[in-house]
Amino acid sequence: MIVRRLGRVAYAPTWAAMRDFTLARDEATPDELWLAEHPPVFTQGIAGQASHLLAPGDIPVVATDRGGQVTFHGPGQVVAYPLVDLRRLGIYVKEYVWRLEEALRQTLDGVGVVGNRVNGAPGLYVRLDAPHLAVGSGPRPDAFAGLAKIAAIGVKVTQHRTYHGVALNVAMPDLGAFLRINPCGYAGLVTTDLATLGIHVAPEAVADTLAERLSAHLS
Repeated sequence: MIVRRLGRVAYAPTWAAMRDFTLARDEATPDELWLAEHPPVFTQGIAGQASHLLAPGDIPVVATDRGGQVTFHGPGQVVAYPLVDLRRLGIYVKEYVWRLEEALRQTLDGVGVVGNRVNGAPGLYVRLDAPHLAVGSGPRPDAFAGLAKIAAIGVKVTQHRTYHGVALNVAMPDLGAFLRINPCGYAGLVTTDLATLGIHVAPEAVADTLAERLSAHLS
């Protein structure tokens, strides 16, 4: 897998570039992984509902072709776009999303944070009372009770090839932007980052670990 570090780049042209790459590739094209950070932007999934945009204000909103609802990208967040041929890898979309979550989970584990899955809500969540502990295995009347989202997933698959990807919140100065939306379509869902949890690590270091884990799970 070829890893490309794009730095801080505008969202819309990056989306156009990964879409163009995906449409132009063939069976011999190597898979790539793009690492990026974006200026503040709300991105809306293809079936996204306008009602989940509460008060976008001066932050631009971009309607995309990925799955899922609305999310926020901004400085201090590590965004990774795996451009992968699933047919060559021999997996389907459900397994692909599980591997994305597993790479994120292992990245968080490296800084002492446990990422939890919530059934039917892709991404990873942490316990606010004890980020180093997992959620218990018993029934939970409210799946999000006591949890905050720390990583989001939104993908597009066309002709068995993927684009869009994952976003992991590391040290975001504007977490308040998530209050302007229903994150991923869930009203009142709390969103956090590693810095808020007391984990102070450079986004570049987190990006390196995430790239290594994604490459391991998608090669």
